[in-house]
Formats: sequence, structure tokens, C-alpha cells
Amino acid sequence: MPDEGGEKSERKSEQVAVNRKARFEYEILERFEAGLVLTGAEVKSVRDHKVSLSDSYARFQDGELYLVNLDIAPYEHAGGAPQEPKRARKLLLHRRELRKLVGKVAERGLTIIPLGVHFNNRGWAKVRLGLARGRQMYDKRRAIREREQKRDLARQMRKYG
Repeated sequence: MPDEGGEKSERKSEQVAVNRKARFEYEILERFEAGLVLTGAEVKSVRDHKVSLSDSYARFQDGELYLVNLDIAPYEHAGGAPQEPKRARKLLLHRRELRKLVGKVAERGLTIIPLGVHFNNRGWAKVRLGLARGRQMYDKRRAIREREQKRDLARQMRKYG
């Protein structure tokens, strides 16, 4: 039943999965948002939060960007042919964004990793991508030390503030 006055009902953006290790393993230089090409059963499985972003990355193939190793569990109520959980899924970006990413990945040795999967307010599955550079072990140790110092400072502020 349509809303009175012709107003659209507002739907909020729904966060589905987050790659928590990405910010620790990589230094994120730029962020992008891309559409994700999925089958109907995969969309239902993503809506059930059955997605794993660990060890997934994006790579160029025939001038298009694909997300590799994104694990979407098979939807249990789906009929027909079973789906492959870790198949390469096409990412939808504007042509100028693709050209920009191709240049940066080729020239600097950077990688493209997924940071999160969500549904936008129109109900489309989107993936947040990060143009990233891998961190060395000493960088990871420094990040841990800084995080612990911030936590200690916040604890002291709560105690005396």
C-alpha cells in the first residue's frame, strides 16, 4: 500500500560484514564503493549475514574488476543448481574509477581489498573497497603500541576526569 502524500518510505543502509583485519594488515590509502553482482540466492544469503571477507581481494581480469575469495555461504532454501561459495564476483565501478585503480595498482604495487559489505538505502548490495599497501611487522607492532597507549590514556581520563 503506497504512503499517503506520495512520500517514499525511507530504508536505512544495512551493514552486513566488516573486514576487521584489513586495517591492521594494511595501510588504507583510498576508499571506494562498488556494486556487487550476485545471484538471487546469494543476495538472500548476504541478507542473512553469511559472508566472510577474510583473505579476499580484488583483481583485474579482461579490463574488469573481480572480487576473489569472497565467501558467501550457500542459501539453504535455494533450489536448482548449487552455488559455488568462493567464486569470483564482478564489481561495478565507473570507467574512470577503474582506470584510476588500474594505474595505481600497476605502478605502485598496491592491492585492492574489501573493507565491508552493506546494502544501501535502495536495497542494492555494495562493497566498500580500499586501495591498500601491506604493512610490515614493525608497522603492526607500532599500531598495537599506539592503540594500547590510547586505551590507557582514555582509562586515566575516566578515572581522574
